[in-house]
Amino acid sequence: MAGTLYLVGTPIGNLGDLSPRAAETLEAADFIAAEDTRVSLKLLNHLGLKKPLVSYYEHNRAESGERILSRLLAGESCALVTDAGMPAISDPGQDLVALCAQAGVPVLAVPGPSAVVTAVALSGLPSGRFTFEGFLSVAKKSRFEHLESLKAEKRTMVFYEAPHKLRATLRDMLDCWGDRELALCRELTKLHEETVRTSLAAACAYYEENEPRGEYVLVIRGAEEEERTLSPEEALALVRELQEEGSSLKDAVKRVAADHGLSKNELYQLAISD
Repeated sequence: MAGTLYLVGTPIGNLGDLSPRAAETLEAADFIAAEDTRVSLKLLNHLGLKKPLVSYYEHNRAESGERILSRLLAGESCALVTDAGMPAISDPGQDLVALCAQAGVPVLAVPGPSAVVTAVALSGLPSGRFTFEGFLSVAKKSRFEHLESLKAEKRTMVFYEAPHKLRATLRDMLDCWGDRELALCRELTKLHEETVRTSLAAACAYYEENEPRGEYVLVIRGAEEEERTLSPEEALALVRELQEEGSSLKDAVKRVAADHGLSKNELYQLAISD
């Protein structure tokens, strides 16, 4: 019988955020697959655990993934962890999950901290719908194409960014989208945690004079909804619908004009001449 792959969310900065269930899962697993075994060893030492660690990261995921799968098929259980946050989100762990799904190996999640949702919650920007875009490419052409594809995106957008790339990223966003509301969330849950709610233009100016420090999550307001004016035919159709529902012509015209910013007199004349 195959073992189980556990996706274990780990703290994004504050070790106190590790859940009791996550600690129990790490203790019970036969081995742990880690993005960086040195980082995960610190976490295990904090918990007082000694577990076999195997490396699983971007540049060895093909061969390491097959080795992990073989052990799972042999009945061992594995806890997959990243350096910080939830495995398989903007992370090569997604490939291991796909391998397990194809092979019929059970996969269970032990949810934990996530920099994405933490930053969105802190941003003060619309959170009902948002899109996570990960890291932008270091290649200028690919980065530009990515930003251009999001120019009309109306949902709040979330990006990860390293300090040495922050200035260029902010400038490119401002050039592509114009000024937008922005929250810069830095060093989340760590000693020097900071959330600055500002704009792209103001952030560009600030970081021209100040050195970016720490890992950033950028939360940016989406594009504004474009107002569309009703055509005379569409406005008249709405008036007729209201009349069919029992409204008088006068009341129907008044309501449609008010709802859509139209001239009440012009719409009334259109309705009586139709």
